[in-house]
Amino acid sequence: MSDGKLEKMDKDFSPQVDILLPETEALAKQGKINEALEKLMSIEKQARNAADQVSTGRILVQIVKLCHEVKDWKLLNEQIILLSKKHGQLKGATSLMVQEAMTYLDSTPDMETKLELIETLRTVTDGKIYVEVERARITRLLAKIREDEGKVSEAANILQELQVETFGSMDKREKVDFILEQMRLCLAKADYIRTQIISKKINIKFFQDKENEDLKLRFYNLMIQHALHEEQYLNVHKFYKQIYDSESIKEDETKWKPVLQNAVLFVILSPFDNEQSDYLHKIYQDPRLAQIPQYQELTKHFVTIELMRWSQIEESYGELLSASAAFNKSTEEGQKRLKELHNRVVEHNIRVIAKYYTRISTKRLTQLLDLNEKDAEEFLSKLVVSKTIYARIDRSAGVVNFQTKKDANEILNDWSRNGT
Repeated sequence: MSDGKLEKMDKDFSPQVDILLPETEALAKQGKINEALEKLMSIEKQARNAADQVSTGRILVQIVKLCHEVKDWKLLNEQIILLSKKHGQLKGATSLMVQEAMTYLDSTPDMETKLELIETLRTVTDGKIYVEVERARITRLLAKIREDEGKVSEAANILQELQVETFGSMDKREKVDFILEQMRLCLAKADYIRTQIISKKINIKFFQDKENEDLKLRFYNLMIQHALHEEQYLNVHKFYKQIYDSESIKEDETKWKPVLQNAVLFVILSPFDNEQSDYLHKIYQDPRLAQIPQYQELTKHFVTIELMRWSQIEESYGELLSASAAFNKSTEEGQKRLKELHNRVVEHNIRVIAKYYTRISTKRLTQLLDLNEKDAEEFLSKLVVSKTIYARIDRSAGVVNFQTKKDANEILNDWSRNGT
């Protein structure tokens, strides 16, 4: 019985406990708290040795309750530690005692007393699986206190001690709630790598249930913060799209409009590839986009195979972009993203030119792109390296060739098709 295992009860002490509880309560009210505790301890030992878990639990709860009623917080802490260390203490009884003591945390006279009780409860629950949920809740409360004191880094470290994903007795919703809190604190202390690691602990299938939508929104808002820091703009778009597809957002126009606007801005801000192009065309086909015409027009520029002038984009959408948080010119990030948007416009124009031209002079290319020769060549090189386009630059002749070099088989096939 020393390891706290549940064993067959030898004797039922319920009749003795029924008599003892009101008797000890009366003694405590008379100021005889020590006498009341001695009587309870005497029966507690007998009930514990007889493996009477129900009676032992009632006695342990009564002990902490009497200590609380007489407002002796020091005695309360001492009794909790003493009772938890008793030889062969029953698991169920310890759980009841911890749960009862947790209800007193809101009634402590000051912060020092509260922290002492929290530390006591964390000590007695350390390493015990049967009170892992209680320990997690107490630890979260301690982390909140530290955060309120401005010790964000300490709060994050405290909460990271908990590996709640392994807690079998914790409800799945509460687990996710804890993990989201860990993510939030990691972001608050700018630990982006750990945030990414912790986010992997959540299976996103959990968010398919409508009742978990509040947690889904919290998760994707945290992931947006992480992706913005990492400049993963396509991921930002995906996360906004997940929020946009949530029922509570779709039902409220004041909510879905700003979310859809951000989804548009970040998909056009993402570097071009097949995936980005797919998401861009999907959002352009969204019927609700017509309700925000300026954003629809901006998206249209990027899905249409036509040249764009950056000066015209600035003139037509400058105010719109400046009003958004993503392109706020007063922030360093906003200015950086505006420059990135210019890059996306140039890259779009190069893809259009590559589609319509087989050869073009460097001078004409710079005119179409509104760039100097050096910058035009740099953009061209980036797209060639990323295999978005094929191009060869003949500097001496001042010509750019976009025509892919054909091998002998392709030439013969072309000749054969033309012959027929």
